[in-house]
Amino acid sequence: MYDGVIFDLDGTLWNSTSEVAYAFNKVVKEKHPEITDEITVEKLQSLFGKPLDEIAVKLFLSVSEEHAIEVMRECCEYECRYLAEHGAILYDGLEDTLKALQKKYKLFIVSNCQDGYIECFFEAYPHLQQYFTDYECPGRTGKFKADNIRLVIERNKLENPIYVGDTQGDADACKEAEVAFIFARYGFGNVQEYERAIDSLGELLEILA
Repeated sequence: MYDGVIFDLDGTLWNSTSEVAYAFNKVVKEKHPEITDEITVEKLQSLFGKPLDEIAVKLFLSVSEEHAIEVMRECCEYECRYLAEHGAILYDGLEDTLKALQKKYKLFIVSNCQDGYIECFFEAYPHLQQYFTDYECPGRTGKFKADNIRLVIERNKLENPIYVGDTQGDADACKEAEVAFIFARYGFGNVQEYERAIDSLGELLEILA
C-alpha cells in the first residue's frame, strides 16, 4: 500500500515550455545580444528535467559555459515572475485527480528547478496548493533529484511512496532513491524502465485503486 505520491512538475502537472521560451527569449533579446542560439519549445522540452546548469550550457552554446549559467539565472528570475502572473498549461484532469488522490494519500512535488519555480506554480494557481503537503527542489537544497526525493520521504515519514514523472532522469532518480516510478507518457521524455505508465493524470486513480 502506497502512503504518498510525489510528482514531478514540468511535463507531469503542467506544460510551461511555451511560456518559458517566451520569457527566455525576452531576456536574451533585450539584454544579451551576444547569444545567438535559438530558444524553441522543442529544444526546451528535450532539456526539461535536467539540472539547470546542464540546461544552460546545452541551450546557450554560443557563449562560454560560465556565461551561459549566469544568463540562465537571469532568465529563470524573469521566468518565475512571468509564470506567476500568466500561468501555463495544466494537464487535463489535474485538480480532479489531486482532489481524489488526497483523500487517501499525501501529495508532494520534487522537481529539478530553481528556488521559486514551484512557488510560482502555486502563485499562478493558488487553489492547487491545498493538495500538496510538501515540496523540494535543488534550488533550495543544492542537491540532485534522488536526494530531494529522500528528503521529502524523511521529512514526512513516508514508508512506501511512488513518484510520477516523465523523463529518464526521473526514472534514474527513483531507482537511486529506491522509489517506485510511474511514467507520465504524455510528458516530454522517453523512459525505458518503469513500474507502470499513464497516458493521462486520471489513469493514476485506476492504478492506485
